[in-house]
Amino acid sequence: HIECSAMADELLWEGVKGRLSPEALEAPHTFDIHGGGIDLQFPHHENEIAQSCCANGTDRMANIWMHNGFLQVEGKKMSKSLGNFFTIHQLMHTEDFGGRKWPPEVLRLAMLMTHYREPIDFSVRRLEEAETLIRKHHRRVEEADVGSVDAVVEALSDDLSCTAVLKTLSELSGTPLAEALGLLGLEPKDAGEVGDDVQAAIKARLSAIADKNWTEADRIRDDLLAQGVQLKDGKDPETGERVTTWEVVR
Repeated sequence: HIECSAMADELLWEGVKGRLSPEALEAPHTFDIHGGGIDLQFPHHENEIAQSCCANGTDRMANIWMHNGFLQVEGKKMSKSLGNFFTIHQLMHTEDFGGRKWPPEVLRLAMLMTHYREPIDFSVRRLEEAETLIRKHHRRVEEADVGSVDAVVEALSDDLSCTAVLKTLSELSGTPLAEALGLLGLEPKDAGEVGDDVQAAIKARLSAIADKNWTEADRIRDDLLAQGVQLKDGKDPETGERVTTWEVVR
């Protein structure tokens, strides 16, 4: 327990006190938020509080404590021994989970669908539900403005009330919805950014087709479709060469 108290004070007080506001300096050796799994609440965090307060002569170690629920994968506790341990990088860049890659905004929403203090069961079905919801939100960004992003801020201020956040998102459209999605890291990519990514994928697919690597060509097409981008193959009327266009179908 003592190493956590030592690291916290070194990094969150000694290392930053020269950059803190006068108000923050009035509460030395105290920081705003301390988090961790619910299994650390006792005895680890209670020991941290006791030894930190005694060492520094303070009445608190942190102003706010946040403990998240256990994480499960497909109904089982995530662990390397069970072979169900996945990093964010794996989820985004490999097909190790669910046989496909998952966009970052889908991963974020999948986590937000459960309150942080409740047990979270991470599954392919949850990710698919999150992806469907993301597509619906992105379509409504193009509609007339309804509501205000302030409602989302209020929901987040209430102990990160995920249920209220999701309900509020469903009631917004247009610019307020775009702002809310941006606040939560769920905004759609702009057309230029999407275009660059898609063109690179199309080039790689055409190369695979030229090599008669149909498996890789199909994988690229299906991966793009899962991200809401549909490819259309045709022929140049003058040269007869394959031409691939694309459209967003979120």
